[in-house]
Amino acid sequence: MSDKLIRAISKDGLMKAAAVSTRGLTERARQIHRTLPVATAALGRTLAAASMMGNALKEDGASVTLQIKGGGPLGTLLAVSDNQGNVRGTVENPAVELPLREDGKLDVGAAVGNQGTLTVIRDLHMKEPYVGSIGLLWGEIAEDVALYFVESEQIPAACGLGVLVDRDQSVLAAGGFLIQLLPGAPDEMVSRIEASLMAAGPVTSLLAANPDPEALLRRALDGFELDILERSPIEYRCDCSRERMERALISLGPDELRALIDEQGQAELTCRFCDNVQVFAREQLEALLDGMNRKK
Repeated sequence: MSDKLIRAISKDGLMKAAAVSTRGLTERARQIHRTLPVATAALGRTLAAASMMGNALKEDGASVTLQIKGGGPLGTLLAVSDNQGNVRGTVENPAVELPLREDGKLDVGAAVGNQGTLTVIRDLHMKEPYVGSIGLLWGEIAEDVALYFVESEQIPAACGLGVLVDRDQSVLAAGGFLIQLLPGAPDEMVSRIEASLMAAGPVTSLLAANPDPEALLRRALDGFELDILERSPIEYRCDCSRERMERALISLGPDELRALIDEQGQAELTCRFCDNVQVFAREQLEALLDGMNRKK
């Protein structure tokens, strides 16, 4: 089944929700970054969260960047989503291995850490992007995303994220949901949602039973009447290009670019988000340098 995103609203208009199935894009990220299981789970959760947050943006060309620096051995987690929910991401230390938790699950919280920050950057193509940040409390990512909405945007929210890794380290299932209360929602609705989520059980169990995002959301919000507003495909998508890499070389400045030509004779650039490699031969680098010198 291809990766999908759905958006829904409760029939009483007091709650909105999104859910994603992201097995394919999480497996793609695993292959690109050669992540071991705990890094796969952490990056997969981050990608799913960013996808749902990005899809909520209405402006064409807008994007969301979700950055998590928890102080744990994984280092920085980064995911970027466009306004359709297509994502790309990276993890600083993909080869981290940790003992399983006592319950036999991957210890994502310990790998991410909780001595740092979760930062959300919304680029709406205005003069300055919107930046919001909170201190991490758990490092499990889903709970911290929900806390971000409560603290930074004053929106009561619940988030569930899960990645199920197979014995061969491939991704069996991945996805999640994001639930937000709308103005006018009574306090008792929070208790109802919490009870429903508790009864539904872990996200990975729900995904293993049925990876469809609508099934996931309806099981998580059992007892709530939902209207599905949108169904759309999503994927791991990087917007890198040779032109962008040329600009990166130009940004080095003429002196550093000259030194690179003299010392290496060529440049090989690899996108940090995907496996795209671009090679620039000496004559191509010389042409870039000539163009820079003519603009002086």
